[in-house]
Amino acid sequence: MFYLNKILHLLFCLFLSISVFGQGTFRVVPLGVKGGIDESNLSAYMVAAVQTNNYICLDAGTLHYGIEKAIANKVFNVPAEQVLRRYIKGYLISHSHLDHLAGLIINSPDDTTKNIYAFADCIETFKTHYFTWKSWANFADEGETPQLKKYHYKVLTPGNETPLENTEMTVKAFPLSHSNLTSTAFLIRSNENYMLYLGDTGPDEIEKSHNLEALWQAIAPLIKAKKLKAIMIEVSFPDEQPDKTLFGHLTPHWLMKEMDDLQKLTGPGTLKDFTVVITHVKPPQSSTERIKMQLADENKLQLNLVYPEQGKVLNF
Repeated sequence: MFYLNKILHLLFCLFLSISVFGQGTFRVVPLGVKGGIDESNLSAYMVAAVQTNNYICLDAGTLHYGIEKAIANKVFNVPAEQVLRRYIKGYLISHSHLDHLAGLIINSPDDTTKNIYAFADCIETFKTHYFTWKSWANFADEGETPQLKKYHYKVLTPGNETPLENTEMTVKAFPLSHSNLTSTAFLIRSNENYMLYLGDTGPDEIEKSHNLEALWQAIAPLIKAKKLKAIMIEVSFPDEQPDKTLFGHLTPHWLMKEMDDLQKLTGPGTLKDFTVVITHVKPPQSSTERIKMQLADENKLQLNLVYPEQGKVLNF
């Protein structure tokens, strides 16, 4: 009877683990999913290896409101300030536009010591525009004095793998073209599994760039080996948006054009049912619905298109 009780206890713990953390390799908690004018729902995604609470935040447009939404959905059972201070171990910032980092700035007085990972030009903007004593306060350990030394800047080098401190994950960063500045794609690894998050990006053809082509070449072997679990990529505007006013963003047409280019590298049929999470959709709601309809109509590759909701968990 003793051993039976032990077995039942272990099975119960396993059930709790699955129910709390879900299945898969990565657990993603969207804190903000949109682009545009709604400051309560801007790009930010907590990601952790499953069965841990050691998260990195992919961009940080909205933090506190998104955490509160996640708590309301019973994703976390601790107060919001504990999620911010204890669960988020660092920030991966794709580029220096405010809709991708405003939450980090506003929440910085209540945050704890951690790293900000980004390309050098993005970090330079933190130093010269955001963490300055004229605009806010310098919560970092570089830049204007006095330095409050809460955040430490970690400069990412394109293509080099970097450990994400206090997590079970690493990151490899790739440059993206976003109109007048460089954005970033983050390839996250946990053991031998990967997920890919892209900050804002325009299509290579419009941006006169080869950045997406280089990224697809880098991840194609991972797709063929079934090690890449998902791609998180923006679609900001419906197809009616003129190419000359995309400002470094994608439409359904341009996303599917890029996915066609990716499948040329991975082979016919390899993207069928592959998970692509659509991020950074801009208001109004009528545009959102149009984007969904257009993506469905143009999804000849039969991708598994996922539309994240603020505060609701995704498992890959």
